[in-house]
Amino acid sequence: MPHHDNVTKVLQRLSMVDVKPVGSTLPINCKLSGKQSPKTKADKAEMIKIPYASAVGSLMYAMVCTRPDIGYAVGVVSRFMSNPGREHWAAVKWILRYLKGTSSVCLRFGSGKPLLEGFTDSDMSADVDTSRSTSGYVMTYAGGAVSWQSRLQKSVALSTTEAEYMAVVEAGKEVIWMKDFIGELGIRQEEFRLHCDSQSAIHLAKNAAYHSRTKHIQRRYHWLRERVEDKDFALTKIHTEENGSDMLTKVLSAEKLDVCRRRIGMASHPMPE
Repeated sequence: MPHHDNVTKVLQRLSMVDVKPVGSTLPINCKLSGKQSPKTKADKAEMIKIPYASAVGSLMYAMVCTRPDIGYAVGVVSRFMSNPGREHWAAVKWILRYLKGTSSVCLRFGSGKPLLEGFTDSDMSADVDTSRSTSGYVMTYAGGAVSWQSRLQKSVALSTTEAEYMAVVEAGKEVIWMKDFIGELGIRQEEFRLHCDSQSAIHLAKNAAYHSRTKHIQRRYHWLRERVEDKDFALTKIHTEENGSDMLTKVLSAEKLDVCRRRIGMASHPMPE
């Protein structure tokens, strides 16, 4: 498991091998912002000695390869690469402590039917500095995650419905790409489902009539309606508790995080002796 070896090396480099593991990817109610970046020359000089960029780079490697569960947390700490502060560094070390405690967790396939399906979610105004929301999605095949993303939205959403709608658009683009990809591999699937826990966003995607609360949504997002109308994929309602992409938009408790992990095929694997 390459990500495990990579994380172990980082922990050794930072003298964190014996740290106490934690159950969440970041502290609950963690609010990082640019205001926590160093202001004085002395503080900046102190932070220059800390290998922040290197540690975040290692976390990104783990996230991209095998660990979608840290996608949101890594996205948050990576925003402060140019001028990290003590609180930002504490958050990076927290993620490493989480990885230490879950080093046996890995992606597994075959627990579900050989079908591609997607899950999408958003968190309203998650970013303290810009008030932009976070979009998250995960695509699974045969019960295991094959593609995932956690990213700040390009513009400020003015309602929860709008934030969810914008998240569904990004996930929809990935469904279309993955659909074409598995088609080139000769895999045939009758219907592609994208699961969303926002009934209002689903209604907006299926209803061409403008609502007073959503008429300001940029036209490019209404690409979604055409795709749904053409049956390129089906938008279906899923309960939040069953939405595996929930962990890509917010910090969850250890219990909720475990539910999300299992929903996308992440499970503990016995470590080699």
